[in-house]
Amino acid sequence: MAKLVFGMMMSLDGYVDHMEFTPTAKLFRHFIEEARGQTGSLYGRRIYEIMSYWDDEHPEWDDAEREFAEAWRKQPKWVASSTLKTAGPNTTILGQDLEAEVRSLKTRLDGEIEVAGTKLAKSLTDLGLIDEYRMYLCPTVLGRGTPYFAGPRPPLRLVANDVIDGEVIRLTYVPA
Repeated sequence: MAKLVFGMMMSLDGYVDHMEFTPTAKLFRHFIEEARGQTGSLYGRRIYEIMSYWDDEHPEWDDAEREFAEAWRKQPKWVASSTLKTAGPNTTILGQDLEAEVRSLKTRLDGEIEVAGTKLAKSLTDLGLIDEYRMYLCPTVLGRGTPYFAGPRPPLRLVANDVIDGEVIRLTYVPA
């Protein structure tokens, strides 16, 4: 059975913003390895549109960026969206019954499925489908933006914490 893992970089004051965080080389290497090991990724529409950047080749990329793109392209992706009509390679747009489709993915697959997008994570949390939360706590205060939790924080229990790169701490929680 697959495990759904919601993990994103987060500021000290609880916000996520892909434009505000640039991972160090060591942290980016961590994300490359994560992508290589994932069974797939489940996205909300907005974060999928941001991540689809990795579908195209960019001549300015360094070796690490090419490695991430390769790992990302190989894995299946699912997008929860009622407005998206088409998606890139290796990507499926989920239908209207999010709960049934995600439960089916969890039952049919093994390994970790990354969940990205705060609104999607809230919907999946409300349905009791997220198995683990990974907060990559960055030493930055944004003071604004999209909160990591799009609604009330669910009851959680800390199961691990580790320093990923000098300044970034990964906090791993499971539903309490």
